[in-house]
Amino acid sequence: MTELSVETFGPADSDRVVLALHGLTGHGRRWARLATDLPDHRVVAPDLLGHGESPWEPPWSYDAHLHALDSLVAQTDSPLTVVGHSFGGALAIRLAQRHPDRVRALVLLDPAQGLDPGRALEVAAASMAHWTYPSPSAARDAKRAEGWADIPDEVLDEEIAVHLQPSESLGLPAGAYGWRVSQPAAATAWSEMATPAELPPPTVPTDVVVADRVAPPLVSPAFLKACARERPNSVRIHHADCEHMVPFLVPELVARLVRAATGSD
Repeated sequence: MTELSVETFGPADSDRVVLALHGLTGHGRRWARLATDLPDHRVVAPDLLGHGESPWEPPWSYDAHLHALDSLVAQTDSPLTVVGHSFGGALAIRLAQRHPDRVRALVLLDPAQGLDPGRALEVAAASMAHWTYPSPSAARDAKRAEGWADIPDEVLDEEIAVHLQPSESLGLPAGAYGWRVSQPAAATAWSEMATPAELPPPTVPTDVVVADRVAPPLVSPAFLKACARERPNSVRIHHADCEHMVPFLVPELVARLVRAATGSD
């Protein structure tokens, strides 16, 4: 079984365990703020396949990601609250489907799934065409233009410090900078996100946060309608007046939802 690189925060003996799944092009250390807001929780935050310090070799399908995450579920005796942002939200739903008896609750932050294939193709192609940057300042400017405009400076500073590397260290032509993400793994993720959306298991309480400033939305109206129709008693929808980076933009809301999900509110 593929072993993921994992960041862990909080007391090792806590029975309030949070499995935090980052989005596409992210990494586990992005959840440090959430862990600070939840000092009595154990936060387990892996680098997903093709990201950070985890293995970059294929496959990178949903099934491959889930197979790698299965080992983290197996290592924990306590029920898990799974928090997923964007692509991580899509994985969180599918992980709960595999382990409905182990997942206590889901907190889905602008989960990206069931995307229009044309849009997925357009965004993936643009991302592949602009994968590296001539300088760290150019990478910063690109982030600011990609939904990070309202992210605090200190958060973006840390992102650049821990996640941006010279391109040659990433197996790319020298003379540029890139994030610690496999380019083909990212392309595969866009393909997976264009497959049909899945609903959380009916037995798993779920909170979905929709970032209302994302246009067109990553959380489709069809998904929200299906939740209202088929999961009226287990899925709660919350709207946040922010861009896509929900964990950084409304951290108090995220922490409140996780505390409620773990029974510590």
